Amino acid sequence: MTALAAPPASAPARHRPRQAWVGALVGVTLVVLAAVSLFVGVADVSPGSLSGADAGAAGNTAGFLLSASRVPRTLAVVLAGASLGIAGLIMQMLVRNRFVEPGTTGVTEFATLGMLTTLVLWPGLAVVGKMGVAAAFGLVGTWVFLRVVRAVPVRQLVLVPLVGIMLGGVVGAVTTFVAYRLDLLQALGQWSQGSFATIVQGRYEFLWIAGAMVAVAWVAADRFSVIGLGEEFATNLGLDYRRVVAVGMVIVAVVTAAVLVTAGMIPFLGLVVPNVVSLIVGDNVRRSIPWVAGLGAVFVLACDLLARTVRHPYEIPLSVIVGVVGAGLFLWLLLRRRGRAH
Repeated sequence: MTALAAPPASAPARHRPRQAWVGALVGVTLVVLAAVSLFVGVADVSPGSLSGADAGAAGNTAGFLLSASRVPRTLAVVLAGASLGIAGLIMQMLVRNRFVEPGTTGVTEFATLGMLTTLVLWPGLAVVGKMGVAAAFGLVGTWVFLRVVRAVPVRQLVLVPLVGIMLGGVVGAVTTFVAYRLDLLQALGQWSQGSFATIVQGRYEFLWIAGAMVAVAWVAADRFSVIGLGEEFATNLGLDYRRVVAVGMVIVAVVTAAVLVTAGMIPFLGLVVPNVVSLIVGDNVRRSIPWVAGLGAVFVLACDLLARTVRHPYEIPLSVIVGVVGAGLFLWLLLRRRGRAH
């Protein structure tokens, strides 16, 4: 009996060194990419221009650009990547499906409809007000999607995000039609196009609210792990299922709204990052949250650097780069799961 019981106990231990090395690699990559991001751009900002050797007007200009533009942009990219990855993870726990995220469940489209509402009814509303309205619409969108999924008897894994994509398509079509009729397509496009090109000091601080939602998700991580097992199982364990779902809905809505009003739509991030992390560390939410946050930040930082350098000195919208890379990763994950099912 002792000989038979030893292998299961030692099997997880063999994976811990590999997980530690991968985690260290993600952390080092995040630090390196963040440092590189500070010195990539049209203007000449380099360690030499900031040192005493180049003191004077050039050094003052480089220091100003670093503090007013490069540092805020890098922080915004890290916060957006980490928070959107966590929002995707929470959404997958709520729906119990690995192929959902705010962009494939209609939440982003509902938040965009909220942005259009502010442009029509309150055009002079402050950014925090726009974020509040977008979060409220995103919360409604999350609730509608959960109700639709419960009402539609979907049995296959891929059908759930298809339902969400169709729901988002309907809401997006209504939003586009209203914006077209009111001649607001250009204004709406400027808000919704994913890009960090306009991020400066005083323009990114609302993303700290999304960062606070990551902290809330970490505190409630064990509860999200339990509700991922189903309502009946969570209720039998004495967990208030509806309350935890409501907390998850608020986290997803606030993160989606904060990123939308700051940088626009960033597709596929909340879908591919939690799935990649799940392949490494499993489905434990508490253990996965730092991995998802770190890998999400690395993913967006890498795509942002690519968007800034592929046509230097011009910049490609981040959403284009993330969409291409994320779509490829999504197809790989889809085909991989299908192969394992067969």
